[in-house]
Formats: sequence, structure tokens, C-alpha cells
Amino acid sequence: MGGKSKHEARVSMPADCRIAEVGALHTQLRNALESSQIVLDGTTVDRVDTAALQLLVVFQREAKKRERQLQWAGASAPLHDAASQLGLVEALALPAKKPA
Repeated sequence: MGGKSKHEARVSMPADCRIAEVGALHTQLRNALESSQIVLDGTTVDRVDTAALQLLVVFQREAKKRERQLQWAGASAPLHDAASQLGLVEALALPAKKPA
């Protein structure tokens, strides 16, 4: 069969994580599902919209369904704030927000 399974995939989210930019992120996330462990890095996110957060929720569900280990390397304040406003911090399993 020769399926190529990478041990860990790291996905760095773009600074501008809005609908116009999520196409590339979607591709990265889809490819990351081939790995047994996935690390999301949201530390550089400056702008984020509902579409990007919805994409992350769907990705989290798919990763769980496929029994992938998923963790965050970090989440920026704008990412955390946007997820908080939409009640998605828990669904996304974001790390605790660091004090300013």
C-alpha cells in the first residue's frame, strides 16, 4: 500500500486569516489530516473572521473523527478574542489567553 503518513504536521495560520485568505489555510489543514499529530500555530494572527473560525471548527471535528492528536502552539489575542465573541474558545480548544 505504501501510504505516506507523517508523524507531525505543523500549520501556521496567516496574519490575515479572513475569508479571502482561507483557501491556502484550508489546503494546509486538509493535508495535515494525513499526520497523526497536528500542531496549529495561531500566534501571528492579526485579523480573523467568522469564516476562518468556522473552518477551524470543522477541521477540529474532522481531526477528532480521524483520531488525530491536535494541539495549539499558541493563539494570538485577536484570534482568542474573535473565538470568545462567538463562543468558540472551548470548541476550538484554544489555549488560555495570555495577559497583555
